[in-house]
Amino acid sequence: MVPVSAYLIVAIVLFGIGTIGVLISRNVIIIFMSVELMLNAANLVLIAFSRALNVVDGHVFVFLVLCVAAAEAAVGLAIIITLYRNRDTVNIDRFDLLKW
Repeated sequence: MVPVSAYLIVAIVLFGIGTIGVLISRNVIIIFMSVELMLNAANLVLIAFSRALNVVDGHVFVFLVLCVAAAEAAVGLAIIITLYRNRDTVNIDRFDLLKW
């Protein structure tokens, strides 16, 4: 059986990659994918502790986080498509919402 610490290390690496992606990237789609990566890292931690403690609570929370992530993906993608149609770019530095 794989120890919980291995899952935590993988989750920390995933969360770190997601954080770096949010902080460094200027592309809205990359930022969006980085946030999803951070949510998946949190899900991995929840599942790891749920399996280690033999409780189902972590699985329930992961299901709720996945539902929220799916709704976020739908709404976020709609916002990104709308911004791209109005601005012809997905570069976050070029968005100036005061000039429509």
